[in-house]
Amino acid sequence: MQASDTLVMNAPMAARLAAVEAAFNDELHSDLPVVNELSQHVARYRGKMLRPMLTLLCGQAVGTLSDAHTTIATVVEMVHMATLVHDDVLDEADLRRRGVTVNRLHGNEAAVMLGDYLISHSYHLCSSLDSQYAARIIARTTNQVCEGELLQLSNRNNLQLDEETYVTIISRKTGSLIAASCLLGAHLAGADEATAKKLEKFGLSLGIAFQIQDDIMDLVGTTGEAGKTLGIDVQKCKLTLPIIHFLQSAPAEHRELCRSLLISGERNAVERIRNLIAPSDSIDYARARASRLVERAKQSLAELPDSEAKRALDRMADFVLERKH
Repeated sequence: MQASDTLVMNAPMAARLAAVEAAFNDELHSDLPVVNELSQHVARYRGKMLRPMLTLLCGQAVGTLSDAHTTIATVVEMVHMATLVHDDVLDEADLRRRGVTVNRLHGNEAAVMLGDYLISHSYHLCSSLDSQYAARIIARTTNQVCEGELLQLSNRNNLQLDEETYVTIISRKTGSLIAASCLLGAHLAGADEATAKKLEKFGLSLGIAFQIQDDIMDLVGTTGEAGKTLGIDVQKCKLTLPIIHFLQSAPAEHRELCRSLLISGERNAVERIRNLIAPSDSIDYARARASRLVERAKQSLAELPDSEAKRALDRMADFVLERKH
């Protein structure tokens, strides 16, 4: 189920998203065939286009869209694609969007450079706007994404990782870009600072919930549903919310078994940990946390005037909890 399936996709929105795709492809075009081949492969990673949609909808919810919205919606999607390419290298993933990853097809070196190429072009495109506001927000956000990734890397194999640190990691890795997408959409439509900040908070809460749901799927989802390699968090000993809760609340013997499996490197460790955690209340705990975040996100929309765009944002919040990929 894609984000667009949860919305009444009107003609103007569909046209805007088509313009984002065209701008994405135009910006990445090179006179070198090898670069174009790699760029065309990563274009297949575009799925839900959640971040561009949020940029456009937040703009519609508070004012009128402009060409700058198309530009920024393209920029945030480029940054997102770069993070996916780099994540697949870090995670040694084989599958993304039901297809083989760039790193698996072309090697880590090409994948790293492609991610850098996407980031470089996102700044190049962002600099085409008259104001430097968007460029500074995008720069701040990419810094936060990198900080979140570095914090997560430093906590691999940390079986004492607490929930607060986990939330800090995902707030920066995932939440910050979704928050920036909403903030910039509102700002470019002329929203006052208070309204833009509320939409930024909407995006941050939504982004954290999105990542919690993603982490749940990594534990109990199926590759067929998710369309990507699952179980990587366990393989890399990256603790996520269900595991953190389980290690704090499960019976002592189950906690000890889970710890030993996380550090064992056994081939069947992922399946054994899934079987251990699935019947516990740790999955429900994580889902409840995500649900509260979605409700908090919706509350950030409360003072916006009623509109089709506001209702679409509300539905997109629900989509975060319902999605399977």
